[in-house]
Amino acid sequence: MDLMQVSLRAQNSPVDGRVASQGSRDAMFNNTTIAAPISWTPSAYWDGNDGLWNTFTVGVGTPQQNFRILPSTAGQETWLPNPEGCETANPANPGYCGSLRGALPYQGSNSSGFANNESSSWDLIGLYTVDAEEADLGYEGNGLYGFDTVKLNGTNEAVNQTGQVLASVPDLDYWLGYFGLGPKTINFTTFNQPIPNYMSNLVNSHQIPSLSWGYTAGAHYRNQSPASLTLGGYDTSRFTPSYISFSMDADNSRPLQVGVQGAIAEGALDGAGVNLWPTPTYHFIDSTLPHIWLPSDACDAFVAAFGLTYDNTTDLFLINSTMRQRWLNDKPTVTFVLANTTVLGGQTQTIELPYAAFDMQASYPYYQNATNYFPIRRAANDSQYTIGRTFLQEAYLIVDHERNNFTVAPTMFDKLDEPHFVAIYKPTNTSTDSSSDDGGNSNKGSQGLSGGAIGGIAVGVIAIIALLGLAIWFFTRRSDKPKHQPLPTSDLEKLEGYLADKKDGTQVHGTELDFQQNLHEVPGSMARHPSELPSPAAATEVEGDMGKMRGRPGMYEMPGSGQGSGSLEAPGSDGVRHELYGSGPAHSLSRANQHLP
Repeated sequence: MDLMQVSLRAQNSPVDGRVASQGSRDAMFNNTTIAAPISWTPSAYWDGNDGLWNTFTVGVGTPQQNFRILPSTAGQETWLPNPEGCETANPANPGYCGSLRGALPYQGSNSSGFANNESSSWDLIGLYTVDAEEADLGYEGNGLYGFDTVKLNGTNEAVNQTGQVLASVPDLDYWLGYFGLGPKTINFTTFNQPIPNYMSNLVNSHQIPSLSWGYTAGAHYRNQSPASLTLGGYDTSRFTPSYISFSMDADNSRPLQVGVQGAIAEGALDGAGVNLWPTPTYHFIDSTLPHIWLPSDACDAFVAAFGLTYDNTTDLFLINSTMRQRWLNDKPTVTFVLANTTVLGGQTQTIELPYAAFDMQASYPYYQNATNYFPIRRAANDSQYTIGRTFLQEAYLIVDHERNNFTVAPTMFDKLDEPHFVAIYKPTNTSTDSSSDDGGNSNKGSQGLSGGAIGGIAVGVIAIIALLGLAIWFFTRRSDKPKHQPLPTSDLEKLEGYLADKKDGTQVHGTELDFQQNLHEVPGSMARHPSELPSPAAATEVEGDMGKMRGRPGMYEMPGSGQGSGSLEAPGSDGVRHELYGSGPAHSLSRANQHLP
């Protein structure tokens, strides 16, 4: 067979000297299309009301509406700002608020959020409570769900999928939109009609080789070093190799848990080598939020080390200008010590964060004026132990969902112009495993076993399966409860009118992704190279410099008062999602009651 018959993508990508593995060569001779990882180039914008974060752009609907959003390592859905949030918070100029929430100008005007009524490809599902692990942290909200076209801007093949589940969320608890990287299907009311998410659809259509990804959040304080997100693989130029792999937690609502054995401060008030993490804990890595949620003893240690003060109105830890300037001059560091266990010792991974990584400002709806704060929060219990986006400024996260493991490695910033993308391939039924921790170059075959050895192994496997069955039953009961459930009729009294455009007979459809299809390894040089987005100079001006959003956090402040708005209260617990239905007078989706000038 002529090798030219094989369909290889991104053949013009930079060549790095890699050669195809045996798995890749087998694919060539079987005339198989080889999927390559997709690098999603970040925007030129740094957004947020709780820090400066490098966002990514998506195009949604027909005609296309564009939004700057953030990756979510915990979710599996696409969320956008709903106009109602800004129309309530700033009725005089909702487009200004919408720009701050990531909405780009639409048809010559400033956008206040996703206008689903103007999209001819929109297909309504209904209004539901958002399915978010962050509910355990006090974040809540409702979303208007539907199917529509979602395009990942900034990929050179313009990844574009129709009929994708997305939600527009008015609640200002979720200031920006999000793109879920998680693997779970999306469910409404029951599990009888699961809907594959965007990542699963990319795999199912052979656009990426697996559900894996690599991500680092970018660091504004390092000369605006950009974020990096690779779907179906990772970028070796953005991290220092790590020699420890973390196993995913059996609780599939918090799979990316690491044992934090300590956090060592150097150069803070208490001197050198002070452990700010007195009690080792398991923490969930979640990029949806910026904060690091700590046990009380760790919170107290951080307060003492950096001279912080607690604001019981916003639950944030503030720092005065004198103390802040001292740390910016002295440059103390905090080094996190991670492991697979909370038992001290063993194989560990360290991630060092400079003080600048914690130097953030909170603006509306937290404060009327941008206010310096330190991004830690006090956790009520271990269900709230979370490591947020702050950590991922200096950490690169590689997640392999098919093998249930992940890697946390120190981020590198010295090769930003030399990307090197490597694919992670789904496990196959052959003896060749085309993915490995060394970048996919290791392909280890298996030796044959004797019949006696196989029999002995089988007995052990049966016992293990029995134990795993019990564990799966337990965690399924805990974590896989139906996420979308109907709300009592009375709750829709606040929402009728807003859903006046609801389509009759809308059905939820979807099938399970077939995970048995064979995808094989492709050389790292075959990875698709991203195209650049328009330069910042091409950005449309919004309220002066607002369109570029490349300055200090203070330039984004939105006058207001009090804490951020949330959502209409939805009965239920344990992350159960509720549908809003019924009849009654129309009211607001969100409970935002502050008006901005």
